[in-house]
Amino acid sequence: MSVTERPRYAPEWLALREAADAAARARELLDPLRQYLEEGRSRQAAVPVIRDLGCGTGSMGRWLAPQLGGPQHWVLHDHDAGLLHLAAERLPRTGGDGGRVTVATRQGDIGRLTAAELSGTALVTASALLDVLTREEVDRLAAACAGAGCPALLALSVVGRVELAPSDPLDGAIGGAFNDHQRRLDQGRRLLGPDAVGAAREIFARHGMRVLVRSSPWRLGPAESALTAEWLRGWVGAAREQRPDLAPRATAYLRRRLEACEAGALRVVVHHSDVLALPAHAGGAGGAA
Repeated sequence: MSVTERPRYAPEWLALREAADAAARARELLDPLRQYLEEGRSRQAAVPVIRDLGCGTGSMGRWLAPQLGGPQHWVLHDHDAGLLHLAAERLPRTGGDGGRVTVATRQGDIGRLTAAELSGTALVTASALLDVLTREEVDRLAAACAGAGCPALLALSVVGRVELAPSDPLDGAIGGAFNDHQRRLDQGRRLLGPDAVGAAREIFARHGMRVLVRSSPWRLGPAESALTAEWLRGWVGAAREQRPDLAPRATAYLRRRLEACEAGALRVVVHHSDVLALPAHAGGAGGAA
């Protein structure tokens, strides 16, 4: 079954991409985040609350909890009860220095969190979420974080750039159609897609937060061939859906790319960015970097 034949957040797809996600995340954002959390311990609850929005099977928590010190209480948010159960079961029970990690789950819409609901939250985090939000939803999230004085670490948003080696004459057309598909109108919601990082940088800064953006690319070679093959099916499938006129050429293109992938002859870089938004009192007066 291909990516385009199952939900984007199917557990099988999330498991397939977890190692690539972990390798890609921008570790250079951890130091400013740790510094902010350490400085804020005096004004936070004894056990900091970390909210993971759209948690899926919990890969962000499995990566981040061991990077943070002290006790932690994770609140996992998702609309899918099955994913929430998996994420809660698999979250580490100790942090980086052996501090206890506890977990709770919240099922429902993550697009309407308010400052009041985030009151007392030490950190909001999410992975591969920004690009499936609308500008209005990002604005609501930024307003809630700013109002609650809560930082946000938003990882692995696509930025619309893919590099394939060796190149193919159809790469540009497929990539452009995919990007247009990511910006599509979905049940009345205009998704940000590859424009999400730029929009988030501007919106969080407008709400008075200091914004840091760092690159977090997937680098896929022969060792990641299973992930590359599934990604290719989804990437080409979305392009074909956006531009039906591409269908015959896209089908042949996908066949060529999958053959190269199986032979260990294809390398792909899928560019993403990570965004860290810190309340203005965290070492500056707002703005972006």
